[in-house]
Amino acid sequence: MFKKNIKVLDCTIRDGGLMNKWQFSKELVKNVYDSCVAAGVDYMEIGYISSEDQFPRTEFGPWKFCAENDLREIMGENNTNMKISVMADIGRIKFDDIRPKSESVVDLFRVACYDYQIDKAIELAHHVMDKGYEATINLMAVSKVSDRALEQVLADVAESRIGTFYLVDSFGSLYSEDIHSLMDKYIAALPDKQIGFHGHNNTQLAFANTIECIRKGASMLDATMLGIGRGAGNCPLELLLSFLKNPKYDMVPVLRCIQDYIKPLQKDISWGYFIPYMITGSQNDHPRSAMAWMASENRDDYVSYYESVVKNKEV
Repeated sequence: MFKKNIKVLDCTIRDGGLMNKWQFSKELVKNVYDSCVAAGVDYMEIGYISSEDQFPRTEFGPWKFCAENDLREIMGENNTNMKISVMADIGRIKFDDIRPKSESVVDLFRVACYDYQIDKAIELAHHVMDKGYEATINLMAVSKVSDRALEQVLADVAESRIGTFYLVDSFGSLYSEDIHSLMDKYIAALPDKQIGFHGHNNTQLAFANTIECIRKGASMLDATMLGIGRGAGNCPLELLLSFLKNPKYDMVPVLRCIQDYIKPLQKDISWGYFIPYMITGSQNDHPRSAMAWMASENRDDYVSYYESVVKNKEV
């Protein structure tokens, strides 16, 4: 599967940080950065840009905020071919928190929003573009969006200056037929824009769905080392690179980083295939309740959790 226009974005630290409040050591983050550069990865998403008056520094690690001094401690001026990405959630960032591109090592802002926030997302994306950055819009929880609402979102994005729009399987609940249907809608509505895909692995389909998106025309692909990410995690970077067959990508730095830094995290962080995450994926639910269950003393009582989820949906 060699396609020259495909770009790979590693979000190991950003999405993985949802499991430990971004309390990664700078040594680990530096190793992920160095490994992505050596592997030929196109973008590394190092974390979120968030307003510090909303999230206490005593509770959250530096990659929840991505202050410029923290970024430069990891990468200096980033004099590499790899671009640096951050994510911004609507309502959790102020326009004044965003410095001009000339003062930052960040290259790309990915604006995450729900369908009812699309106007604000476009406004923020245009704002960062005017400051010199690249921008995408990542429509979250598309599996919960009605056909009518999605049509309006796509129409608004089509009229915007945004160059890349993401299909995001936030709950890991989409199957191949869903991917095909959504990609057809995205491509038809946004013929002059790049389509990206970000998949979660609740039903173990993040990699398969990434492949389906490639086949349908997506060219911006998210992945994480060893699949680390919220709940069941994401499409594994090592699987994606092995599939793409592009000689510019080198697997060895990724494997070395996994064995030395990412795999040891599993002693303290439970991401990957666990039945509570599978249950939320199959029910098209946010994994927050599964994450709470996994942190409880009842984490292995799958029947009780399943019954609680199904009963809540019936109420």
